[in-house]
Amino acid sequence: MATEGGGKEMNEIKTQFTTREGLYKLLPHSEYSRPNRVPFNSQGSNPVRVSFVNLNDQSGNGDRLCFNVGRELYFYIYKGVRKAADLSKPIDKRIYKGTQPTCHDFNHLTATAESVSLLVGFSAGQVQLIDPIKKETSKLFNEERLIDKSRVTCVKWVPGSESLFLVAHSSGNMYLYNVEHTCGTTAPHYQLLKQGESFAVHTCKSKSTRNPLLKWTVGEGALNEFAFSPDGKFLACVSQDGFLRVFSFDSVELHGTMKSYFGGLLCVCWSPDGKYLVTGGEDDLVTVWSFVDCRVIARGHGHKSWVSVVAFDPYTTSVEGGDPMEFSGSDEDFQDLLHFGRDRANSTQSRLSKRNSTESRPVSVTYRFGSVGQDTQLCLWDLTEDILFPHQPLSRARTHTNVMNATSPPAGSTGNSVTTPGNPAPPLPRSNSLPHSTVSNAGSKSSVADGAIASGVSKFATLSLHDRKDRHHEKDHKRNHSMGHISSKSSDKLNLVTKTRTDPAKTLGTPLCPRMEDVPLLEPLVCKKIAHERLTVLIFLEDCIVTACQEGFICTWGRPGKVGLLSSPNQASSPGGTVV
Repeated sequence: MATEGGGKEMNEIKTQFTTREGLYKLLPHSEYSRPNRVPFNSQGSNPVRVSFVNLNDQSGNGDRLCFNVGRELYFYIYKGVRKAADLSKPIDKRIYKGTQPTCHDFNHLTATAESVSLLVGFSAGQVQLIDPIKKETSKLFNEERLIDKSRVTCVKWVPGSESLFLVAHSSGNMYLYNVEHTCGTTAPHYQLLKQGESFAVHTCKSKSTRNPLLKWTVGEGALNEFAFSPDGKFLACVSQDGFLRVFSFDSVELHGTMKSYFGGLLCVCWSPDGKYLVTGGEDDLVTVWSFVDCRVIARGHGHKSWVSVVAFDPYTTSVEGGDPMEFSGSDEDFQDLLHFGRDRANSTQSRLSKRNSTESRPVSVTYRFGSVGQDTQLCLWDLTEDILFPHQPLSRARTHTNVMNATSPPAGSTGNSVTTPGNPAPPLPRSNSLPHSTVSNAGSKSSVADGAIASGVSKFATLSLHDRKDRHHEKDHKRNHSMGHISSKSSDKLNLVTKTRTDPAKTLGTPLCPRMEDVPLLEPLVCKKIAHERLTVLIFLEDCIVTACQEGFICTWGRPGKVGLLSSPNQASSPGGTVV
């Protein structure tokens, strides 16, 4: 075990780690990369991203993997823990000139063994729709960069839709497209649809329907990532201004906001039941936010540099007592949910809703999530009952969480609406937690009808937004892992957003951004250096965890009991081959 001050041991790359479930082990034969396996020179390059899709073919090996490295884009059969990766035969490979792929997303709804729709966003602002199986380039959106000239930061299909997709840019704008429509040969003209504090939504004015259908302007600076809720009804956005903003997608209303402790927010994910969000960013923290209460309920400190990805692990998230946790009605559904975000978490929601709504709370809940960062470390966390429900009897033994009294005021001192009147709040716990990670809701399903954009203006349930840059416990950030601030401001004159410049300190100590001592501080159960370069990918699958670093290596970590032959000791570097 590496410890602080361990010298050489601290820089050692870990190939396995243990949690309460057992041993997770790196599978060297399941590493994916460019065919030559040469580390990619990552200086000045866009982050390596990975997307998965399951084609539901009859062979039982329907998983497909897409990843970008520099100017290149690869599409492989993903064999996971079962067989060695064959890098000599990518199904599709593309090399781009003048621009680089930055992000991508499969449409899980329409994927078949013969055809799959893959959206790819680029550094110059374009979005390409391709079919890596048919090897056809279907369409190019924002081709002339008339809609937005800035880098695409995030692209995702709208859950439940075969044709709608959402694109975020470093300009701070998001655009809703329909694959059936063209983009037009002139710059679009917009008409204000709805406006609120630090956001505005415009429709595209034209005689015939054209893209984009909607333009969202959110916050200040780059919009770094967005994620749809498991039911597809809400949209969470994190921006370079340090704010998490959660919108109702159909009605375009602001549900709630949260401010980072310091700097920009870089990543966001939803819990499988949609009740909690986790963000990570330039404050080196992971922050847990309650969707229902619109407040910060915990922060996690384990990373030594910026947090680049957060994700929940729906396979390890558990409800104890009563019935076993059900993520869906059948094994196939369960696989769909976890395999690549085809979310059918209705019974998960009903299980956890039932659990959270009963005052007696007879069962125990543990959410598992994970995070990776520019410090090359993987952290796993558990969000346990003593953090979620601090006034309930603690089931620490069951959740394996060590709780120590923090020298801090009681939880009720922050103006939380959760404190029970008459009950003195217990001291804030400091918790050793386990990993929690979620497939970044790449393709959750929802009931969003194509083109069904509500246009009524309504009241915004918004918290006051302020910028806050306060004293941050200073850390030695590893500059060689650093990407730098993305502060491209939109030159678009149509940004009618109310940008109220307020004293940054005003948000500190408010529900928008509680002080460190006012919320429980989680400590990671696992915190391991697993790469030489900054980490950019974390995805939880049924039998493994997938990580990737900026050198272009996509690593598979077999879950306990899923590794077959590799579970024997002294076999850290197994040769390629079939694993039983």
